[in-house]
Amino acid sequence: MAGRQGNQTVKNMLWSLVVIVLVAGVSYIFVPHDESKTPVKRVDYRVELVTARRAAAYPVAAPEGLAKEWKPTSVRFDAAEHDSWHLGFLDPDGEYVVIKQSTDKPAQFIEKATQEAVRTDTVEKLGGREWRRYEGSTYDALVSTEKGATTVVAGTASFGQLTRMVEALEMKTA
Repeated sequence: MAGRQGNQTVKNMLWSLVVIVLVAGVSYIFVPHDESKTPVKRVDYRVELVTARRAAAYPVAAPEGLAKEWKPTSVRFDAAEHDSWHLGFLDPDGEYVVIKQSTDKPAQFIEKATQEAVRTDTVEKLGGREWRRYEGSTYDALVSTEKGATTVVAGTASFGQLTRMVEALEMKTA
């Protein structure tokens, strides 16, 4: 009789395991989940901006008056690396736009900042500065070289959105 009860216990455990796996499987199938989209957190870049504007050898660019749908996602200033400034955003359509500035040699900096985009003949006058278009397989960009520094506004966003960013830029020192 003890052997029969042992078999019954193992059988009950197996049935319990099957039920648990089925419930977990049904839950996984019917509970919505989207692993491809992890929410990107908004960053506050004000402290880094003040620091960069005090330390950089050029007027540091940051947008003023952009709609709240533009989400700042990353910020860095590195004085030791040619006063490099980086301020990244997601535009209202979820596309990436980055502002990069540096005192590094323009050709090297532009190639790196635009992810090897190609210079075009198109030049636009925006915000009192000339901006040259670059087109690439990864990023498109608008580039301006002035006052000892190169400014690149690049990203996966359309040229329309890149232009909106450029038009919102305030170039200031502390």
